[in-house]
Amino acid sequence: MALHKPGLQLEVSNQQILKIALPISLALLVPQLNFITNNIFLGHYNEQSLAIASITGVYYLIFAGIGYGLNNGLQALISRRAGENRPEEIGKLFSQGVYIALGIAAIGILLTYFVAPAILHRALRSELTYIEAIKFLRIRIWGLPFLYIYQMRNALLVGTNQGRYLVAGTLAETLSNIFFDYVLIFGNFGFPELGFNGAAFASIIAEFTGMFVIFAVIHRKGISKRFSLFKSYKIDRYNSRLIASMSAPLVFQHAISIISWEFFYILVEHHGERDLAISNTMRNIFGFFGVLTWSFAATANTMVSNIIGQGKKHEVIPLIHRIVRLSAVLSLIVCLLLNLMPSLFLSVYGQGPDFVAQALPVVRVVSLAMMLMSFATVWLNAVTGTGNSRITLSIEFIAIILYSIYVWVVLEKYKLSITYGWMSEWLYWISIFTFSFIYIRSGKWKGKVI
Repeated sequence: MALHKPGLQLEVSNQQILKIALPISLALLVPQLNFITNNIFLGHYNEQSLAIASITGVYYLIFAGIGYGLNNGLQALISRRAGENRPEEIGKLFSQGVYIALGIAAIGILLTYFVAPAILHRALRSELTYIEAIKFLRIRIWGLPFLYIYQMRNALLVGTNQGRYLVAGTLAETLSNIFFDYVLIFGNFGFPELGFNGAAFASIIAEFTGMFVIFAVIHRKGISKRFSLFKSYKIDRYNSRLIASMSAPLVFQHAISIISWEFFYILVEHHGERDLAISNTMRNIFGFFGVLTWSFAATANTMVSNIIGQGKKHEVIPLIHRIVRLSAVLSLIVCLLLNLMPSLFLSVYGQGPDFVAQALPVVRVVSLAMMLMSFATVWLNAVTGTGNSRITLSIEFIAIILYSIYVWVVLEKYKLSITYGWMSEWLYWISIFTFSFIYIRSGKWKGKVI
């Protein structure tokens, strides 16, 4: 029986860290693989589609980031209840989290239909880019409810030390996305050739598939019954307010972070289609190879919260140091491979040698940014784990202001190359680390109760 009910309280060890981080990395790989798969097929379709996908991809990431912020807040709360050994409260938190997520998804759909067109029409200089982007987004946004519910299961499984079950949903979504990208973009196996918009339909189908499979696994493994996930369908005002209080700063944090990235891509669009396509591949490389780092960051969130819930606040900083060492070592290996074989990664997009040659210096800049991210994001998520999500938002806000000023000056005012534009990531991650480190070392988080 114990095999089906793993302990809710975690221990500080490298084995425990890896046990949590590796399944999370597979789960985080899903949206990145979806974006990369879409862009690889679109790159082989034509360069114009690859360029437009940078605008639409980051736009959708804004809403995905909002869901991720909600997920992080819910995960910290579930982890705290697990550390306190209060399983009866976990199901209540989860069901209210799903309700909140569906409400946010509805708002996202409405904004995409009625607000986004006006904003993008003013921001983009190419009329063709604007028209194609809006048509794509009005299809793609319908995947948001499936994505959000899919993200909620991350909070549940990671927060209760059952991250190994994430793999099933990950595999189902990835395979589904690859298949439907192939048949809907190019019109294979008798399917209609939908081109650029085919990637939107493929992603929606993939998100639904991943959601369906993971909830089937949760039901089959008895997790729904153990935590009484849907025992009551009533709105629980206390837990709803608790989730909102914890998650709202994180939602704003992730939203403004990715909005600033959309701002960056809009400025790059002013430099031309080629620079936009190159930057899109950089986002894919950043996302794909950053998965390990983000998994360690999510591990820091859940383990810090769990350890505090056990009353072991003195173990928090040694725990962060352990996670940072593992994250940095693995990121160094990845960055070395990326710098030794950059052409191999760039060639998968089906572009010519000129494209690869122009992208190489940007790869060098991005690889160093990934090293900075490997420890900065762990410290930031440790702040989230302490329950001080408003501090997390403040740190993010300051870093984003510095980032946005830099990219505007470099790309818009002085019209420098995108290589210099991508150096903004260095400034961003150094700022994130500095403020997070200062806050954790101050010890001001020790009096926080959630």
